[in-house]
Formats: sequence, C-alpha cells, structure tokens
Amino acid sequence: MARKTPAAPSDESYVERIVDIDVEEEMQGAFLEYAYSVIYSRALPDARDGLKPVQRRILYSMAEMGLRPDRGHVKSSRVVGDVMGKYHPHGDTAIYDALVRMAQPFTMRLPLVDGHGNFGSLDDGPAASRYTEARLAPAAMLMVTGLDEETVDFIPNYDDQLLQPGVLPAAFPNLLVNGASGIAVGMATNMAPHNLVEVIGAARHLIANPSCSLDDLMRFVPGPDLPQGGRIIGLDGIRDAYLGGRGSFRTRATTRIEKTSPRRMGIVVTELPYLVGPEKVIEKIKDAVQSKKLQGISDVKDLTDRKHGLRLVIEVKNGFNPDAVLEQLYKLTPMEDSFSINNVALVDGQPKTLGLKDLLRVYVDFRTEVVRRRTEFRLTKYKDRLHLVEGLLIAILDIDEVIQVIRSSDDAAAARSRLMDVFDLSEAQANYILELQLRRLTKFSRLELDKEKSELERLIEELEAILGDEKLLMKTVSTELADVAKAHGTPRRTVLLESAGVPATTTTPLEVADDPCWVLLSSTGLMARTGSAEPLPLDGSRSKHDALVGAVRTTARGEVGLVTSRGRLVRLSALELPTLPPTNGSPSLSGGAPLAAYVDLPAGEEPLTLVSLAPDSPGIALGTAQGVVKRVTTTDYPARPDFEVISLKDGDEVVGAVELSTGTEDLVFITTDAQLLRFGAGAVRPQGRPAGGMAGIKLGAGQRVAFFGAVPADADAVVVTSSGSSGALPGTEPGSLKVTPYAEYPPKGRATGGVRCHRFLKGEDTLVLAWAGALPARAAAANGVALELPEATGRRDGSGVPAATAIARIAGPPPA
Repeated sequence: MARKTPAAPSDESYVERIVDIDVEEEMQGAFLEYAYSVIYSRALPDARDGLKPVQRRILYSMAEMGLRPDRGHVKSSRVVGDVMGKYHPHGDTAIYDALVRMAQPFTMRLPLVDGHGNFGSLDDGPAASRYTEARLAPAAMLMVTGLDEETVDFIPNYDDQLLQPGVLPAAFPNLLVNGASGIAVGMATNMAPHNLVEVIGAARHLIANPSCSLDDLMRFVPGPDLPQGGRIIGLDGIRDAYLGGRGSFRTRATTRIEKTSPRRMGIVVTELPYLVGPEKVIEKIKDAVQSKKLQGISDVKDLTDRKHGLRLVIEVKNGFNPDAVLEQLYKLTPMEDSFSINNVALVDGQPKTLGLKDLLRVYVDFRTEVVRRRTEFRLTKYKDRLHLVEGLLIAILDIDEVIQVIRSSDDAAAARSRLMDVFDLSEAQANYILELQLRRLTKFSRLELDKEKSELERLIEELEAILGDEKLLMKTVSTELADVAKAHGTPRRTVLLESAGVPATTTTPLEVADDPCWVLLSSTGLMARTGSAEPLPLDGSRSKHDALVGAVRTTARGEVGLVTSRGRLVRLSALELPTLPPTNGSPSLSGGAPLAAYVDLPAGEEPLTLVSLAPDSPGIALGTAQGVVKRVTTTDYPARPDFEVISLKDGDEVVGAVELSTGTEDLVFITTDAQLLRFGAGAVRPQGRPAGGMAGIKLGAGQRVAFFGAVPADADAVVVTSSGSSGALPGTEPGSLKVTPYAEYPPKGRATGGVRCHRFLKGEDTLVLAWAGALPARAAAANGVALELPEATGRRDGSGVPAATAIARIAGPPPA
C-alpha cells in the first residue's frame, strides 16, 4: 500500500513523498482504535455512575442549563443542540434517542429525565425533538449534586474548549437500579433494572459487612425488579448472573382468568414482560390463530387506558380450558420472554464482567471517594471562611483604629500593608476588611459574626472527624444512601417465582370437581390453592422463601374472604387460583400467583389475612391502630363482592384481623410504646357491620397499635418484639429482637393499658415489629426469605438483643 504524503512547501517546488505501509498492520491499528473508541466512548456504561458518555453529557448539560425539576420544561431539541454543540458531536439522533430512553418509565426503573409530550410507547416511537419538552427528574439531581464541590475529575470536551465530568457523583447505584444495554465491538452489555430500596439495602449491608457472601446480599436483592412488573419464572439463572455476571431468566405476563361475559371465560393481561408491547402480543396471537397453531381463542381486545393501565382481554371459546390456552400463549407469543443478563461495564477504563458483589463494591468504593473529596472541599471552604470571619471580628473590635489606619494611608496597597502589620492579619483578611461595607459595623452584625464563627467551628470539627475516622466516613455514606432510599424508593413491582407451577397441557372442557382444598396467602402476596384438604405442615411452611400468613379450608368452587387495612372484606373465588402440585412434606408456594392479579387494592390499602365465609364460623375479630376492637359474625355478611366489616374513624386503619375458631381465644394488643394487653374474646360482643367497634386498649399520647391478633386458649405461644428508632428507614435496621413465653404476660381487662413487654435500649424509642401467637412461629424478611427466631428465653419487660436481619412478617401454624 502506498500513501501520498505532501512535503513541506518551498519556494522552488512542491515535492510528494510516498510512504509504504503494510495493509494488514494499518487495518489492525485502525480497527483497534475504532473498537476502543466504541467500547470506551459510546456503548458501555461506567460501573461507577452506570451511564454511557452520551447519557452523562445529557444530564450534565441539562444541569448546566438549569433544567431542574422545579423549573419549566424546555424543547428537547434545545437540549439536543446544546449537548451536540458542546460535548457530544455524534449526531442529534443518537443524543435524542438516549434522552428519550431516560424519560421512559417503562424502560427505566427510576427515570432520570422528566419528559413532557409524546416520548413513545412499547409499540411506537417518540415524536420529533421539536415537539417534546424535557427537564431533569428528581432522581437525576442525585446524579449531578456535588459537581461543584470537586467530587469528580473533569476532562476536556472534544475540541478542548470546555470541561466535562469524567463521571457523575451518583448518589445511588444507578447501574443496578436502571440497568443498561449496548453493543460494542466484540462485546455487549445487557443489565436488568432492580429495586432502589433493595439495592441500597444490599450496598449498606456490604458497607457494614465487607466480607459478606452472595447469599447475604441476595437477602436484600432477590432478583430484578422490572419497570412493567410481571413475573420472573425461575431464579437459578439470576443467581448465576449475580455470581459470575452472566445468566438468564424468563419473564411472564401477569394474568388472571375471569368471566368476560355471562357465558364465556377470558384471560385478562395486566402486565407484560419487560419491553414487550400489547400490539406485538396481539399480532403474534393473530398469526398463531391463523396458522392453526393456537386454538380456543375467539377474540382479543386491547382495553388499555391511562386511568386503568394495561388491560388486554383474550376471550376463550366455550369448551376450552383457559389454563391450557394460557399455557399455549406462553409458548407461542411474547407473553413469556427470556432476558439474558450480561453484566459488562467499564472499571478503570477497562471492560469487565461483574457479579452483584463486584458491582456493589465498585459503587461503594466510588461513592466513598466522592464523599471524601466533598468533605475535603467543604472543610477547606469552611476554614477559609472562618479565617475571614476572625479577621472581620478583629476589625470590628478596633473599628476606629482600623478606619484611622485606612484614612491615613496613601493608597489601597499601603492600607493593606499597614493593616497586616498593625493587627497581625493575613493578606486575605486585610483585603476582606478593605471591602467591608458600612452596614456590617452594627452591633447586630457582630452577633451574627459570633454565631457564624461558632457554627463554622462546629462544622469544621464534624468534617475533620469524618476525614480522620474511616468508620465514620463509611457511616456517612451509608446514612446518605438510606436517605435516598427513603425519599425515592418504591415498592417492588415484579413477582419472583421459583417455578411456574403445574400448567394445563390439554384443551379439555372446564370441569373442576368441588373437592375440599386449602386457600393460601404468603407474606410476599402470593396466592394459591392446594389439591386436597389434607392437614398443612405444622410449621406453616409452604416454601423455604416464604411464610404463610393466611390459610383457609374451603372447596375448589368455594369462596374465601380477604380482609384489608381499610376494614373491607373482599370475596375471592378459589377456582381462579393456581393449584399447587402435590409434594412430600412442605410444598412450595412459588407456583402461586400475586394477589394483585385477583384484587385491585387502592394505594395505601394493604391485605391482612384470609378468613372463611362458612356460615358456621364464629366470625372474625379486628383491631385498629387507634386501639379499637370489634367482632363480626358471618351471618352479617352480604352477598356483594366486597363490603365493609367495620366503620373506621378518620385516620384510623385495621392493623390486624383474625378468624376465631372457638370464640374462647385471647385477643392481644401490642402498642408502639411496648405495652401488651390480653383479654378473652368473650369480653367483646359481636356487632353488626356498620358498627365502629369498642375500646380495646388504652393508648399513650402519640402511640398506636403495632399488632393485633388472637392466641388459642392454653396454647404454647410466644411474644416476639423488635425495637428500634422511629427515625430509621422502615425495614433497613434489624433492631433489637426479643422472644418471650406468652404465659409471662398476665391477662388484664379490656380498655386498660396492659403491661410492659419490651424495654428500650439507648437510641430506641419504638417497637418496629410485634407479634403474638402459637408455636411454631415462622419469620420472613421483606422479600420473603425465611429467618430463624431465637428460643423464647426473654424476660417479660427485658430488652432485646441485636438481630442479624430485619424481620418483615411473622406467621404461626395454620389451623388444624
């Protein structure tokens, strides 16, 4: 290969020089440069802030433009032009596509851009940038806050005219929370989104326990949490990805089977797999029906709207089993999809495949360095300010002499020099005094300066303590992460299932015998029914990852009731619930379906337990947060799908509901200030549904009921209490745990204050969890992971011992 290279021009002639270059060597060099540019500058995210360069430049540019969440939106084309002209000269299409993705709530678990206008859907692209508007979302402010405090290094832009951050300070683990996808040269990345609260919980655990295992971290992060919800089937691939950075899992749509007309059943889809749109599903269903691969479907309707969200109704022909049709839909359409995890990100400029602990470790180390640099910057700033304030106080004390020195000086330089000599000031202090305004000479100004000096000295002491103590620095990082989770955290949307249960495999008529069975509810909100009414395991266990909080004996065509915190009872049909496969010992509830697939509860209304609707049942007892108790019998239940079982006062809610088996049980209240009251259920007469109940326990000022339940007479029972700080983020602090024999607490009369059941340690002021019930008791974390309880050895009014993990729910044995 010959390349013509012009020589330097001269007065006499212009001579060409030809340099011979090996083609293979030239191609290798050029390709490596191109590959490195794509990997480092375009396709792969940085493991520290989880952003690709174009995303980072968009957020930085918008922050520089002042597009904060409290400001108005501006045209997206203005943002695109500013980013392209200053930092990212790769074309407006790439910039706008990246901006759109950061604004789509179905793509990002925690959107970083607040978009106004048509930013697209799962089936359609966005409008042009001239038609849409954007500003930073609240979460984006967490990414850019601290840029002006020298927390990160700045690098030149493409033409060396401006500076841009090499990485953003990132106050939360964005890479894990929002995921990432990109194709580079010879490598690619595909990372699933996760729940912010869970990820921060794992990061804080890693800070407190640097040598923790993957299993410890997976107690906090059991799996991805996709923006659209849905269900993840099979957890083995997730563990593989968390261990080595590569794995896969299957996602399924959230569905329920219900009557779409008086004579026809249908499949209602309320959530679809990640990045799957309804139009794509409808198209695949029509293709499968036309090719005779899919039978039993008469019609598909898309009833999605902004008020109710996704609602895809698939009508099933008479004579076909809806469960069998649903299984075919999973096989032939995107209603079941596969997601391959490939955790590739840049670490120190090099692409690496990272597991969960590696990703968290990189982020924690980076965030620790950010907090350290920020602390050093603030310390320097406060020391400089204190130096000036001290000089100003000297000047105010001798203001007459200062004025005389200045007036007798020939010029400013002489005045500065004389001030430094006479009052032993530094040059900075002297300059500050020369710029002093006359309004600062008042008595009030002197008081302000003294107050400012004291405050600066306090802040400097705190910052020096943080820099001088690595543990205190790590605690600061952990506390800031907890604050982020508290302010921006949202509940988990995706249900994690170990298996898909037993699907129907043949298209047979819907003929289900009305056999006895159990209807079950787990602590993580999964519901199912068993294939028989055989006694359940005594420990109430249905899975190694869950605790049973509701179990009702009924028949396959019968109904059960769900009691909620708003005092409602909702009827549920056992026939619609998935059937668990028979197993030896303790079958797993992972084949169940989420409660949300059958009951649409408004925001703030929580499910409490399941109760029987049998007419011979003694009824239920309810306790409220304000200490009210009530008994209701099944004879007062109307035939409506849902109805109130108690009239609640403003601000009150039901904290516990229990089905009575004999009517001779003890009713138990436990309050947040650690008072326990037990009295016989016979002391509470049954009331009609409209009644508001009667006084159950006398509460102290500002206190509420933490637990209400029932304990069978003469049962081997315990009381479990866990104390903590009311200012801590719920579910993040394990607290102090105590398990005490129930017999330690004497019965008292209804409407009294009860007896002390837990003594608070220093820093504790409330019960974060309380439970009383028969043994064996089973505890579970927020994600359903089973936890061991210590032996019942605690004293009645003793304090607890530090717990290893925060407990979310406790359940006793199922009814016999």
